[in-house]
Amino acid sequence: MWASIAADWTLVLFFVIDFIIRVIAIIVVPRNRRPSAGMAWLLAIFLIPYVGVIAFLLIGHPKLPKKRRDIQDEINDFIRIAGENLPKQELQPGRPLWFTNLVKLNRNLGALPLLGGNEAELLGDYNATIRAMTAAIDAADRHVHVEFYILSCDRTTAPFFDALERAVKRGVTVRVLLDHVANMRTKGYSKTKRRLDRTGAEWHLLLPLQPWRGKFQRPDLRNHRKILVVDGLVAFMGSQNIIDRSYNKRGNLRRGLQWQELVARVEGPVVGGINAIFLSDWYSETGELVSREVDVTDPDLENGDLDCQVVPSGPGFDGENNLRLFLGLLYAAQKRIVITSPYFVPDESMLYAITTAVQRGVPVDLFVSEIGDQALVYHAQRSYYEALLRAGVRIYLYPDPYILHAKHFTIDDDVAVIGSSNMDMRSFGLNLEVSLMVRGESFVSDMRAVENGYRQKSRELTLDEWLKQPLRSTVLDNLARLTSALQ
Repeated sequence: MWASIAADWTLVLFFVIDFIIRVIAIIVVPRNRRPSAGMAWLLAIFLIPYVGVIAFLLIGHPKLPKKRRDIQDEINDFIRIAGENLPKQELQPGRPLWFTNLVKLNRNLGALPLLGGNEAELLGDYNATIRAMTAAIDAADRHVHVEFYILSCDRTTAPFFDALERAVKRGVTVRVLLDHVANMRTKGYSKTKRRLDRTGAEWHLLLPLQPWRGKFQRPDLRNHRKILVVDGLVAFMGSQNIIDRSYNKRGNLRRGLQWQELVARVEGPVVGGINAIFLSDWYSETGELVSREVDVTDPDLENGDLDCQVVPSGPGFDGENNLRLFLGLLYAAQKRIVITSPYFVPDESMLYAITTAVQRGVPVDLFVSEIGDQALVYHAQRSYYEALLRAGVRIYLYPDPYILHAKHFTIDDDVAVIGSSNMDMRSFGLNLEVSLMVRGESFVSDMRAVENGYRQKSRELTLDEWLKQPLRSTVLDNLARLTSALQ
């Protein structure tokens, strides 16, 4: 009898706890969260209460810890002061009012000022880009700043590490930052750490997950930036990590996958802005403020025809800086929009901005990979194809075995953005990213040439073809779409 009573009370207790969890979830989860994300979390908690609660406690807070946010406040002040001290050159004439307002928006959100007198070259050959970076390091006289989401020493990248070692031996200050979790999951991580030690460079992990050292935050908040700055004179930024084009993964090698990237090599005053982002991350991880190296630039390279603005973003900022930048550009476009993104999982605001652009007569082209390297993101991305195609967006599929990993888009004839940010909710809310907004017909013309190259290699996806997708694919795509909102 006592056993039966105990079982009854256990069942009652179970239902009481379950009820309390659901009530608390309704109060706590939607607070200061997108409705789509709130609904997804509530669905997870209601369907699988205990697993859902544990997951929410682990990854449900999309901000850095308070200590990190306090550091970010100091960094924002540093970026503001650094921006004020950067050399100012005359901007190109004829800026439309919307562009001036967008620059002001970016500045208010934590971006650096718009700087004129810059030059830029687009690099789309994977191995040639690594060689160009290596050559720049070999020409360094004062300092080399390296920051990559993935930095791995392998046969392809060994010359890059050799150049870092040669720079140190010449007396050049070499500072290196690499994301902890991304590299920990990368083949050869231990070898890379040993090679960094041998270079003699000072290196640190970004957003380390080392609770035994008091370093812990939501584990999927990552620093996704890719930056190389040499002497404050030349900078590289874009989508490419420092690793073999296959990412050295067994599955990639078996499938023959190759990553296609795009990087901008930049000279001029804006290099100081890119360097300021590196130094802000350096301060975040080390507590060392190296402000004296922000404003170095070569006066002979201040007569370029490009106006550039560096826009950092991430969970340390109050607003989603990159998303607001992208939305502002999409709504401002009058002639043409071309988007390239390997992981295209827009939120409602971006989906409306893109489809609205088409409906008001602005052609929109979207370049994505035909195949995917991350199953959940790939299927979540596919779940948006029908809505985009019905709205009139032209979708181009970059062919197997390439992963089109480049991240850039162009607006009309004279504005473009390139950087580390994908157009997905992870990049908008969870990753530290950096974007470069460029105004200049020459740069956009070069970008159009890259886009035309993609177009020649890609095939266009039509609505008729898409509607023939099997039901199982549609179900999988939609399930993946639900998980994408869990942030």
